[in-house]
Amino acid sequence: MNQWLQHFPILPVAIPLLAGASMLMLRDSRRRTRLAFGFISVAVQLAVAVVLLCLAAGYIPSNWPNGVGVYLLGDWPAPFGIVAVVDRLSTIMLLLTAMLGSAAWVYSTARWDRAGVHYHPLFQFLLMGLNGAFLTGDLFNLFVFFEVLLAASYGLTLHGSGKARVAAGLHYIVVNLLASFLLLIAMALIYGVTGTLNMADLAARAGELSGPDRILFESGAAILGIAFLIKAAAWPLNFWLPATYANACPPVAGIFVIMTKVGIYALLRIGSLLLPTGAPAAFGGEWMFPLGMLTLGFGTIGLLAAPQVERQAGYCVILSSGTLLAALGMPGVTLTGPALFYLISSVLALGAFFMLLEMIDRTQTFGADLLAVSLEAFDLEDPEPADRSDDVVGIAIPAALAFLGMAFIACALLIIGLPPMSGFVAKFSLLSAALETSATDTPSPAAWMLVAGVLISGLAGITALSRTGMRLFWSVEDSVTPRLRVSEAGPVGVLILACVALAFWAGPVMSYLEETAKYLDRPSSYINAVLTQNPVRGISPGAIP
Repeated sequence: MNQWLQHFPILPVAIPLLAGASMLMLRDSRRRTRLAFGFISVAVQLAVAVVLLCLAAGYIPSNWPNGVGVYLLGDWPAPFGIVAVVDRLSTIMLLLTAMLGSAAWVYSTARWDRAGVHYHPLFQFLLMGLNGAFLTGDLFNLFVFFEVLLAASYGLTLHGSGKARVAAGLHYIVVNLLASFLLLIAMALIYGVTGTLNMADLAARAGELSGPDRILFESGAAILGIAFLIKAAAWPLNFWLPATYANACPPVAGIFVIMTKVGIYALLRIGSLLLPTGAPAAFGGEWMFPLGMLTLGFGTIGLLAAPQVERQAGYCVILSSGTLLAALGMPGVTLTGPALFYLISSVLALGAFFMLLEMIDRTQTFGADLLAVSLEAFDLEDPEPADRSDDVVGIAIPAALAFLGMAFIACALLIIGLPPMSGFVAKFSLLSAALETSATDTPSPAAWMLVAGVLISGLAGITALSRTGMRLFWSVEDSVTPRLRVSEAGPVGVLILACVALAFWAGPVMSYLEETAKYLDRPSSYINAVLTQNPVRGISPGAIP
């Protein structure tokens, strides 16, 4: 059994790679075969993610030191070979990707996968890039997996047709190419100074640098941090996100929610490893906190000003990124556990929200949303007719409309952070931890700024989403009752129920996340596990192969 388990760390990359490559060899007419490959792929990825989380947490016995599993590709020891590293943080992100990816894939099978060519292979390669970015143990392969997921996302962004989709997609491509260029520059500087790109080896060597080498290293790390901030949709280089997400097809927008969190993950991962060496400012509160607060303010203003609900959802993604950046930019690791809880809740809720909005859009007659916004803006609503009868005390609501209405309320509560959903638990624990970060009895100004930012953004969310909900469900008299398929309503319902379960079992989940935060505060566990992993064929770590 242990021989099989030792190969599990590479499966999240190998499975979507094999599935996507197999789909490319099939003709477009073989849709059922592609669906079978896709279903097997996402189901196995979900199962593997659960097993890896149990291994990292110690629920399944293993020989992993401190719950850190290291897989040596090619059986070359670090830092010479490529390594995949499984720990508490990476398994959280793997499971989150598998859950969101499964829901988005099932939703797309209703009709969106037929809106263009090669949808299913691109979707698998996107999952491969995401999983690889969370598993890789060196910067160069982090760049490689970034490019894999970005190349797949370029095709998925343009999946379908429409001038607005193409224009938004081109902006998205240009910004991410710029971020990739910065990544290459940063890695060249870091490798030139340290001679390594392995994260564990880099953390061990960075502390020995001094003088000009230290300056060059910090310059490279700062550029690296800027590239990750761009990918995390930090202000001011997040102008592309609302339009891109609003114009992408719903399942693509749903899976794209986690892509901004790849930048957050990279900042957290590399920042925790470089912390003992004196992490550069790009990975600490000196830059992350103010950029997070500015991103939070930008998202709040955009949410209130956006006329379309799809763009409002895009600004909610920016709000989640701003909240995470500001929280992780606070000193210490007190906020890391609550921040991870908030990350999980917001990703699941926003993924469901993007897919839900497309179903709600089917209830609207042509131009109804634009007309409602115009009437509200110019105060042109018709007065209540004099001959209107109040004798009818109730109207039967079709099941489809009832589901859409309740799902919209649930998603709004999750995004805003109101009880009894997991969004409230996340924000309450985040703010409580922020007020406890100060060494004195009086909370620091940064803690009060975070509290104010989160509460003001929540108030903006209540205002914007309540107004939108009334416009979508109450202001349209001739709404159409849509026909919903199980493959459409089911994924949205499952993601919402996952958030409900997250709130119900908030105690055990928060305990696991707080243990993850403590583990990140002890990077020696990660570094020792990677640098002391023995290859099967007997080359000792650190020896010249």
